[in-house]
Amino acid sequence: MAWPRDGYCCKLDNKAISTPLIIGSNVEHQLQIDEGWILLVEPTSELGLALSDKLLDQSSITFKVSSSTFNHAEPTDDLTVLLSPLFEGLGLSNQFPLINESKVVDHRIKALLRELDKCLEGECIKPSNWRASEVAANLALSESRFLHLFSQGLGVPWRPYLLWCRMTCAVRAILNGQSATDAAHLAGFSDSAHLSRTFRQTFGMTISQAKAIFRQG
Repeated sequence: MAWPRDGYCCKLDNKAISTPLIIGSNVEHQLQIDEGWILLVEPTSELGLALSDKLLDQSSITFKVSSSTFNHAEPTDDLTVLLSPLFEGLGLSNQFPLINESKVVDHRIKALLRELDKCLEGECIKPSNWRASEVAANLALSESRFLHLFSQGLGVPWRPYLLWCRMTCAVRAILNGQSATDAAHLAGFSDSAHLSRTFRQTFGMTISQAKAIFRQG
């Protein structure tokens, strides 16, 4: 999803866009946005599936929002407030409130998220310790029950959620100046080629292209 700020340039495949838009998963495209939001949504999540339904087999669609959060009278870091116009414009505000740890009900899943956050902050994803079967056993749950509770609480399955965490770990390492090989090792990928393939599939660009954008930023 992309939400350009009013008055700033946004182009999709060289076509000017002035309203928020949804771009389908695995759709090759070129997006230019000078200022605004770009949201990467996991395709297998509940929200991702709902957005796919909105596309109606189109590669992309635009939609309108009722108001601009960019010009909000009182600055806020609350994503629920900042992004609510997007969900309202799609008719999904009640169906998909933004979820974070505080919204998760099951105490075991909350504890797991806190542990994973600590792991990420320590620059070590420890992928061998995050297999669903082992995580479930540590929580005294069957694997199927754990996977159900996690998807129910977060709105996204465990495996893609963990992959996003590993990609975050790898990106952080690259931003800190580490090589693709070191970033791959840190985030639990078999080698830099494995990381590169997954990076391109996830973000739609190569690591070299991303590093160029990071330098520009």
